[in-house]
Amino acid sequence: MAVIEVDNLTFTYPGSTEPAVRGMDFTVGKGEIFGFLGPSGAGKSTTQKILIGLLTGHGGAVSVWGKDPADWGQDYYQRVGVSFELPNHYQKLTALENLRFFASLYNKSTLDPIELLDSVGLAEDANTRVGKFSKGMQMRLVFVRALLHDPDLLFLDEPTSGLDPVNARKVKDIVLREKARGKTIFLTTHDMATADQLCDRVAFVVDGRIVVLDSPRELKVARSGLKEKYRQKSSSST
Repeated sequence: MAVIEVDNLTFTYPGSTEPAVRGMDFTVGKGEIFGFLGPSGAGKSTTQKILIGLLTGHGGAVSVWGKDPADWGQDYYQRVGVSFELPNHYQKLTALENLRFFASLYNKSTLDPIELLDSVGLAEDANTRVGKFSKGMQMRLVFVRALLHDPDLLFLDEPTSGLDPVNARKVKDIVLREKARGKTIFLTTHDMATADQLCDRVAFVVDGRIVVLDSPRELKVARSGLKEKYRQKSSSST
């Protein structure tokens, strides 16, 4: 059963002459970790923002659980969790205060914030103002904030960015545990190693288009072929 369905998705930012997304097609099944891989500016974050409901006015069709994200209303955010690439916490509040505040926004029971902080090595910093956190600490906090209401669908944008190997492994292990619980995860990254370790399938995005969509293993083979073709083309033009 598909949780996410995207058909001929296009999007152009106001004032731009070039589309950021050009005719994308893909589906994401229940319980799947689906990776969006590609360089900066490829259209990955734009696509994710459309799926989250932060951007409207797209072409083509997008549905999550059978409805366009824009048609869900506020109920949508009771079911999805988002970990942004750039942390957006309340800097004058502590880590615990941040999580308690966001927990108050849901109309359902939420997970224990101390247990969430402990899962990413932040329990000892629960009462520290977030403004004193390093980037890596803020990334871990925004990650567990996405888990706070035990969502069915997770959107993770570069969740291991700025993390040392030990803490990156903690985050990856949690992602895999969420998958084992039946959660669906849409993972945006530029890191092939992360995609290889976590994803069931990966879409490689270039200039707003999906050029390859396959398992991480097959994608690495195809990506090597694309690099070789580019190298040969560059060599022949010189």
